[in-house]
Amino acid sequence: MPAVERIEPRLDWEQIDTVLLDMDGTLLDRHFDDYFWHSYLPENYALVHDLEVEEARHRLRLEYDRREGTLAWTNLDYWSGVLGLDIPELKRRVDVLVAVHPHVHEFMKFCRERKKHLCLVTNAHHKTLQIKMAKASLLPYCDQVICAEEIGLAKEEAAFWPLLQKRLGYDNRRTMLADDTERVLDAAQRGGLAHLIHVARASSRTTASFSRNYPSIIYFNELLPPE
Repeated sequence: MPAVERIEPRLDWEQIDTVLLDMDGTLLDRHFDDYFWHSYLPENYALVHDLEVEEARHRLRLEYDRREGTLAWTNLDYWSGVLGLDIPELKRRVDVLVAVHPHVHEFMKFCRERKKHLCLVTNAHHKTLQIKMAKASLLPYCDQVICAEEIGLAKEEAAFWPLLQKRLGYDNRRTMLADDTERVLDAAQRGGLAHLIHVARASSRTTASFSRNYPSIIYFNELLPPE
């Protein structure tokens, strides 16, 4: 397939009051999640249920596929019940892999200095948020933090965005969202958000994959104005 031609971001920061930022794959390196769900958890599931690792990985993949894009997908208590494992504890055992993408601190500091209303908006379960922020220390930059479970819908659902707008009180025309998932950006666009940014390299272990429909960045310094 031919390479996707990158759409360059062109933000006028004078036209933006609110900045909404996804967490996993956007601010944080998704390598942690990929390793946990596709390697570490299958290995532990195989031990508990006396399975070959590949069979455990296959069974888990089927479970993941059924719930992707729903609140259940990110609910650690749900997965603990379904799989018979303490998922938060397993995550803590490998939390050394939690890492912030390059230039994230620099970008968030810029937003604070420019008096932008900075909100972390994530599908992640509140227990996941606690585990990761204990390592990543990004919360001091944020004016507000919203986990999708508080809204009652996943960000991939178009109805999420009017509910979020009502809760936070932002102006769609003056709000930016950065996310690594195009389905989320699609839903936000249907919800009226004007400034949408795709993060093209969610994991440090993968190459950048640019969006055909949205301006893409690899690192957040690409959104900073020239000095």
